[in-house]
Amino acid sequence: MLSRPIAVQLPQATDRVVDRLDPPPPIELRLDASSQLSWNGQPMAINDLQARLRTQASEHAGNLPELRIATDPSAEYEGMAKILAAAEATGMERIAFVR
Repeated sequence: MLSRPIAVQLPQATDRVVDRLDPPPPIELRLDASSQLSWNGQPMAINDLQARLRTQASEHAGNLPELRIATDPSAEYEGMAKILAAAEATGMERIAFVR
């Protein structure tokens, strides 16, 4: 059996405290029965969602807000699919489904 040493750089222990930023306020998205989208209670066009999420992603890079998505049971699935596609396209990482 042959063995060869492999150089590995392991992290070293430190006493330095890492400051964590407070998360920005969550974004509350609601899709109602008529498939109207609202952002924190303000109506908006679903086609404008991706641009608005992109703006939030650039403003809060590295500390993205949580998306809280609520849908009416009667809302069309296509609307939810568009919301999730926009979230994925803009790199949103924290998504919660609420009632």
